[in-house]
Amino acid sequence: MRTSSLYTLIAVFSAFTMFQACGIITTAYILGKGAVKATYVITKTATRTAFGTARVIYKVGEFTFSVVMAPLTWPFTIDGLESIDGIDPKEAIKQGRVKNSPYVINGKRYVPMSLKEAADYREEGIASWYGYETSNREGGRMTANGEAFDPEGLNAAHKYLPLPYYIKVTNLENRKSIIIRVNDRGPFVKGRIIDLSAQGAKKLGYYEKGTARVLVEAIAVKEGE
Repeated sequence: MRTSSLYTLIAVFSAFTMFQACGIITTAYILGKGAVKATYVITKTATRTAFGTARVIYKVGEFTFSVVMAPLTWPFTIDGLESIDGIDPKEAIKQGRVKNSPYVINGKRYVPMSLKEAADYREEGIASWYGYETSNREGGRMTANGEAFDPEGLNAAHKYLPLPYYIKVTNLENRKSIIIRVNDRGPFVKGRIIDLSAQGAKKLGYYEKGTARVLVEAIAVKEGE
C-alpha cells in the first residue's frame, strides 16, 4: 500500500511538470548509493595569469584543475542558453546564482540536482567529447558557470549536476579512470550523459573513437588543512 501511494505521487508530480513554462522539466538522471566512498582532499592556490587575470589552481588527488573566470563579453560554449534561475545567464553568473539553478536551453527547462542528490549520483551511459570546435571561432568561450573554457583541461559538461562539481569517470571499455571538474551544461544530444573536454577524452582513451560507455560517479571532497 505504501509503495502504491509512492507511485501515485510520482505520477501526479510527473503530470504536473508537463505543464510548466518553457517546456518539460527534465530530470532523467539516476541516484544511488554506489557513489565513490573515498573522500578526496582538495587544495586551492590563487595565482595570476600573464594578463593579470586571477587564476585558481585546484588539486584533487593526483589531478590538477586550472580555473580562470571568463570575461562576460565572451559567448557561451553552448548555443541557445536563454536563462539561468529565471534571469539572463550572464547576470546569473554575476550574482552567483548558477550552482544548481534551473536553466533554459532552446525553450526547454532543465532542473539540476540538489547537492544532497548529487552526492549519491551514479550512472552508466555514453560519453562524448567537445571543445576543439570552438577553436575556429574568434576569441574565447565561456562555460555555463562563467569559467573560461579550456579543451586541454579536465573539464566536462553535464545537464543535471551542480556547477562546479567533481566526479570520477571510468571508461568501461578499458577501465581507465580520471577525476573531472563539471563546469558546463550538456550534452544536448539524445543518448549521451556527459561531454568531456578533448583532454579528458584522451586520458580515458576514446578521443579518436569519439564516444565510449562510461561510469560516472560523484566523489566526496574536503578542503585540505
